[in-house]
Amino acid sequence: MIDRFAQHPTLANLLMLMFIIAGLFALPKLERETFPEFSATQIQIRILYRGATAEEVEEAVCQRVEDAIDGVENVKEVRSDAQEGVAVVTVEMRDGADIAVFQDDIESEVEAITEFPADVEDPVITQIGRTEAVMVLLVSGPLSTGDLKIYCEDLKDRLQQVPQVSLVELEGFSDRQLRVELSDEALRRYGLTAAEIARVIARQGIDLPAGSLETRENEVLLRFVEQRRTPEELEELVIKGTRGGAEIRLRDLGQVVDVFEDEEVKSLLGSERAGVLRIEKTKTQDAIRVTTAVREFLELERQRQPLLDLVVVNDMSTLIRDRLQLVLKNAVQGIILVFCTLWMFFNLRMSFWVVMSLPVSFLGALFLMPMLGLTINMITLVAMLLATGILMDDGIVISENIARHLSLGKPAMRAAIDGVKEVSGGVLSSFLTTICVLGPLASLSGFIGKVLEVIPMVLILVLAVSLIEAFIILPAHLGHSLGHTGLDRPGRLRRGIDQVLEWLRESVTGRCVDVAIRWRYLFLGSLAALFVVSLALVVSGMVPFQGFPTTEGEIVEARILLPQGTPVDRTEEIVQRISAGLDEVNQRFTPDQSGGRDLVETVQVQFGTNADAFESGPHVATVTADLLSPENRATRIDAVIHAWREAVGRLPDVISVTYGEASFGPAGRPIEIRFQSADLGDAKQAAQQALAFFDQYKGVYNLTDDLRPGKQEYRIRLDGGAVGLGLDATTIADQVRAAFQGTTADEIQVGSEAYEIVARLNSSDRDSLADFSDFHVVLADGSRVPLSAVAKIEVATGWSRIARLDGRRTVTLIGEVDTRVANTASLMGLFRRDAVAEIGKQHPGVDIQIEGESQESAETGNSMMQAFVLGLLGVFVILSYQFESWTEPLIVMAAIPLALIGVIWGHLITGNALSIPSVLGFVSLAGVVVNDSILLVLFLKQERSTGADVEDSARRASRLRFRAILLTSATTIAGLTPLLFETSRQAQVLIPLAVSVCFGLLSSTVLVLIAIPAAYVVLADFGLVTQATQEPEDQQEMARQ
Repeated sequence: MIDRFAQHPTLANLLMLMFIIAGLFALPKLERETFPEFSATQIQIRILYRGATAEEVEEAVCQRVEDAIDGVENVKEVRSDAQEGVAVVTVEMRDGADIAVFQDDIESEVEAITEFPADVEDPVITQIGRTEAVMVLLVSGPLSTGDLKIYCEDLKDRLQQVPQVSLVELEGFSDRQLRVELSDEALRRYGLTAAEIARVIARQGIDLPAGSLETRENEVLLRFVEQRRTPEELEELVIKGTRGGAEIRLRDLGQVVDVFEDEEVKSLLGSERAGVLRIEKTKTQDAIRVTTAVREFLELERQRQPLLDLVVVNDMSTLIRDRLQLVLKNAVQGIILVFCTLWMFFNLRMSFWVVMSLPVSFLGALFLMPMLGLTINMITLVAMLLATGILMDDGIVISENIARHLSLGKPAMRAAIDGVKEVSGGVLSSFLTTICVLGPLASLSGFIGKVLEVIPMVLILVLAVSLIEAFIILPAHLGHSLGHTGLDRPGRLRRGIDQVLEWLRESVTGRCVDVAIRWRYLFLGSLAALFVVSLALVVSGMVPFQGFPTTEGEIVEARILLPQGTPVDRTEEIVQRISAGLDEVNQRFTPDQSGGRDLVETVQVQFGTNADAFESGPHVATVTADLLSPENRATRIDAVIHAWREAVGRLPDVISVTYGEASFGPAGRPIEIRFQSADLGDAKQAAQQALAFFDQYKGVYNLTDDLRPGKQEYRIRLDGGAVGLGLDATTIADQVRAAFQGTTADEIQVGSEAYEIVARLNSSDRDSLADFSDFHVVLADGSRVPLSAVAKIEVATGWSRIARLDGRRTVTLIGEVDTRVANTASLMGLFRRDAVAEIGKQHPGVDIQIEGESQESAETGNSMMQAFVLGLLGVFVILSYQFESWTEPLIVMAAIPLALIGVIWGHLITGNALSIPSVLGFVSLAGVVVNDSILLVLFLKQERSTGADVEDSARRASRLRFRAILLTSATTIAGLTPLLFETSRQAQVLIPLAVSVCFGLLSSTVLVLIAIPAAYVVLADFGLVTQATQEPEDQQEMARQ
C-alpha cells in the first residue's frame, strides 16, 4: 500500500485533500462550549413547606424522602438540605447508570409518599446539569417594578423565539400577590377570622361555565363571572350581611394591595431595580452562536427601547473565544518555530512537507471528533495545543530516514518507499506505546476527571491521523518533490549548524556517555539519588501541589450574611455601604488603567443569595462587580479585593462579609470539610475547632461553617384549660397560621401574570410579642379568648439550616486559600496530621470527611495514576514482544522517571506549582520519551548483532541516535515554547502543562542519550539482556535511524 500511494500521481494528494475538506466542512458545525458535555448524574427534589422551621422540614420532609429512595438502585450519595419553608434533596447516581431510568425510579418512590403534612406542596423533581450557562442579561430603566417584570417576561418570550436561543430563565422577581391585609380590631368587631375571610373569597371568586340557553334565534352560553382581578374589585367583595340588611365588605376589614410575595427576592444594576435573564444552552447548541444571536437581538432592542439599560455580564463565550485565539496564535508561532528547527536539519522542501502534517492532522481530527461526541471547548483546545508539540515525531523519523537513503544515491521515489518501510515497524510500535499510555486516561474518575478525559481522546485522534499522513501522504510528497531537486547542498548556515551538532555529539554528549558507561554504577546511583531528591522537593512542599493553577479573573464578589430574621431594609443598608466602598476602589484605581477606563464596568446586587452561606432570605445578599479583563487592566485582582475590604471596614451586627473572586471551573473549594454527627452541637464544636486550626495560617480566609442559629421562635403549647373550652391543637394552629402566615384563598390569572390571593393580618397587628399573646382565638360558639389564656408561649431558637449526608446530620466548614501565600495540599496535609486525631479524640461521635478541591484532585489523581500504571503495563507487553526479553523493556521505560526529574525541576525553576494539568502533561510526555528510547535500544541491539562489544555498541548507539532524538525533542519543545512565555489569563492554566512537556523532554533527551546506554551495560554485566544475534536487514536499516 505504501508503494501504491507513493508512486500514484494523485492518490496521496486526494487523501490529503479529503482530510482538509472534511475538516473544513466539519469545523463550522462543531459545537463550541465552555467545558466538555457529560451526562447528568444528579437528580434534585425540591419541596416547599411554607412557614415550617428547618427542624420541621428535616423531620417531616427530608427524612421521609430519604427513607423512600433508600431502596432505589444506583444511588451513590444523598444530600438533604432543610431550611425554613423548603427542603432540597439531591441524589447522585453511580457512574454508568441510565439517568432517565434513575429519575423515573426516584419519581415513583417520592410520589408514593403519603405521610407528608397537608401543607406540603407537590415535589418538583429535575435533573441537574442538563443545561450550560451562556450569559446573563440585566435589564433596568425608568419603570415600576411591576412594569419591569412584565417587560422582562415579554423580552424573555421574544428571546426564546430567536432560532439559536431555546432556554431563558427570568430571575429577580418573586410571584405576584393580591394580599388582603386584615385589621385585627375589625375582625373582632365583626366576629370574623382570617381563615373565614379566605374561605369566603374562595367561594365567591369563581369564573365557571354554567351551560347554555337555546333560543329560537341562537344558542347562548351561560357563564358565572364573579372572579375579581384587581385590589379595587376585591375590596368591594361582600363578606357578610347583617340582620339589618347592611353588608360588610372586604374594605371594612382591611385593605388589598398588589405586592410581590417575597420582597427580598430582587436584583439591582448599580442602584436601580433590575430583571435578570439567564440565557442557557442545551448540549446540542453552540455557545458562540447563541451569544452572537442574542447580541444582535439586543442591538435592535436598544434602538426600540433607548431609555432602558440592557447590560450583558458573565458572557462565557468570551472564554471560548479567548482560548481559540490563544490556540491559534500559539499554534502559528509553534509551527513557525518548528519549521525553523526542521530547516536547520533538512532542506526547505522537506521541512515544508513535514510541517504540513500539522494542519492535515488537525483537520482530520476535527472531522472525526463529532463521531465521538467531542466538541470545541476549553479542554479539547488544550489537547490541540499539546498536540502541536508532539504529533510530528513519526514524520521526523520517516523524513530523516528518507534523507539518509537519498544520500546513498537512490532515486527519490525509491528512497521514500524504502525509508518508510525500514522504520514502519518501529514507528508503529512507538504509536502503539503512546496509545497504551493515553488510552486508559480516557476513563478518569471524579468531576475533574470527567472534564479532562477528553484530552487523551483528542490526542489519540490527532496522532492516528498523523500516523496515516506520515506513512502514506508524506512519502508521496517527498518522493515527487525531491525527485526534481534531490537534497540541497548545505549552505554556510547549515554547515555551521552541522559543525555545532557534530561538536555536541562527539565532544559533549559522546564524552558524557563514555564517562557514564565507565563509571556506570556511580552514575546510575547518582541519577537515582537525583530522582529521590526531586521527589523530596514535592514531598517537602518546595514544589507545591494544587488542584488547578490560580488564574486572574474579572469578577469579584462580596457575599453578605446577617443574622436570621434581619429585615431586608437592614440588608439594603449594608449593601449600600459595600457598594460605596466599591465606588471608592473604582475611583482609586481607574487613573491607573489604560485610556482612563473605569476599573469597575458593572455592579450587580442580588438579594436573597449567598453561595457561602447556603441560605436564602432577606438576611443574605451578594454584590458582584465586573472588572476590566486582566489583559486590559493594570491592577491585580487581589489588590482590588484587599482595597475593597479596607474601604468598607468593619460592619456592625454582620455575621460575615466574604470578599473574593467568583468561583469557576471543575475544582471544588480549597477547604471543605464535613463533620457528621447526630448531635449538631457536637459537630458545630468540632467544626469550630477545625476553623481555629486553619485560622492560624496566613493565606487562609473566608472561613465559615454552615450551621447557624435560626430565627427566634415563639413555640405554642396547649394550656390546661384549652380542652375544656372545646379547643384542640389543630384548631388553634389553623387560626394562628391563617392570621400570621396567611391563607391562600384563590389563584387567578391576570394577563400573563399568575396571582395568589392571600389573606392575613396586616403588619401592624403582628409585629410584637404583645400582638401575638393578645391574639384572640375563636371558640365554637363564636366567642373569643386571648391566645395567652389557652396556650403557653415559649421563646426558643432553632437552626437556620440543617444539612444531611446519606441520612446523617452534617456540618460543613469551608474556606478559601490564597495560593500566592499558602498551598492547599500542604494545609490539608497538616490538618490530617495534626488536627484530625485530636478533634476525633475530643468529639468521638463526630466523623470527619475531607471534600472539595483536595478530594476532587485526589480522586482524579488516583484514577490518573491507575490509568498510567495500566498504560505502562501495556507498553511493557508491546516492548517485551518486540525485544523478546523481560528486562530490556525496563531499560526503555526507565526514560519515564528521567522525564519526571525535568518536570519537577522545571516547575521549581519557573515558580509554578504542580497541578492536575502538570500531571496530565507528564503522562502525555511519557509516550514521547518511550519512543526515543525504543529506537535507541533497537540501534544498540543492531550494533551488538554485528559482533561489537556491549560497551562499544552502547557508545556508538548513543552517538548515532543523537541527531534523531535531538530533532524530535527540539521540534516538540519549539512547538510549545510560545505557550511558556504567554502572559494572557487563558494561558495560566496551560503553562504548567507546557512546563511538564518542555522541561521533561529536555531532561529526558539528555539523560536518555547518557543513562539508557549505561543502564543497558549494567544489565549486560549481570547477563540480563538477550544474546546478540544477526538481525533481519529491515531492522538493521531501521536501527540506523
